[in-house]
Amino acid sequence: MGANLKTLTALLRQNGPGRYPVHLSIILGTALLRWPFSTYERWQVARSPLPEQTKSPIFIVGHWRSGTTFLHSVLCQSPQFAYTSPLAVGLPWDFLTLGNGLQPILERALPKDRFIDRVPVNPDSPQEDEIALASMQLLSFYHGLYFPQRFTQNFNAGIFFEGCSELEIERWQQAMVHFCKKLQLQNPDQQLLIKNPVYTARVQRLRQLWPDAKFIHIYRNPYVVFRSTLNFYAKLFRELSLQPFEHVPVEEIVLESYPKMINQLLQDTESLPKKDFIALQFETFEAQPIEQLSQVYEQLELAGWEDDLPAFQRYLDSQKHYQKNQYSFPKEMIEQVSDRWQPLIDRWGYEPPTCS
Repeated sequence: MGANLKTLTALLRQNGPGRYPVHLSIILGTALLRWPFSTYERWQVARSPLPEQTKSPIFIVGHWRSGTTFLHSVLCQSPQFAYTSPLAVGLPWDFLTLGNGLQPILERALPKDRFIDRVPVNPDSPQEDEIALASMQLLSFYHGLYFPQRFTQNFNAGIFFEGCSELEIERWQQAMVHFCKKLQLQNPDQQLLIKNPVYTARVQRLRQLWPDAKFIHIYRNPYVVFRSTLNFYAKLFRELSLQPFEHVPVEEIVLESYPKMINQLLQDTESLPKKDFIALQFETFEAQPIEQLSQVYEQLELAGWEDDLPAFQRYLDSQKHYQKNQYSFPKEMIEQVSDRWQPLIDRWGYEPPTCS
């Protein structure tokens, strides 16, 4: 619903129209009505310089269901960080103009929580930027969710840039820089804190755009990640797909892509200075969040720890009653993960869960 006409028409040519013509008509009609605002805002942003004191972003990376959302939500309690809001996700081309005018209406339309894990969604809830970028150009794994007939092609292009031309990659870079510039113009005195699992495989690409960018990687028990990711895709397909999705080999795609993403991350971060990269274990962060956050501030050389600590503690206290999804682990599933992901399981020292 937040895409521009150019992106929408290109996506439909590439993927086919799907089975919901009324939905697509509404989406296209909305893009047409928003076109004057989108065009004006793009021109306005292009001519607006960034503040001289602007810092490079900090990126939170890690495979889906590894704890990136929890870490992001905690860190965003600091007033020194700016993040992607639900409004910016929904209207990436025009959240500075049209979005401000429609804000009360759009905020009432927000869901109560995320349907994948029941994390509450509020008007100021930190969000990933991936849906926004999917509305701005052609490279995103979300296009595989919207158009599952070409899921594998869209997924591999949207994560690893496989089969992509230099022009397509350049357009992703342009959209990324443009979107981040808008977030920075909206929050001129804050440093961007961006969370997106896709960037797990793009650290060096992001360093090319922001040579001083910092990265926080959070990882979790791979068996739990696999089981939770299957649930993630099952729910997303039901909510987002415009085409049939029953044929998509989700288990195989996850089994193949997880080590590919993590190994790319390990390669990309091997030579990063200690002040620009830190890795956290989710289970340790969950058990000792304040100690882990203190380590993040110290290693990445971030200022303001004493000022930010009370906000972190208040948020953590408010989340004590949150109930995570509970999963069963069939023997066959455990064997699948052990067979395909054992090097990473050994690297991080995890044990398989109890069969159920």
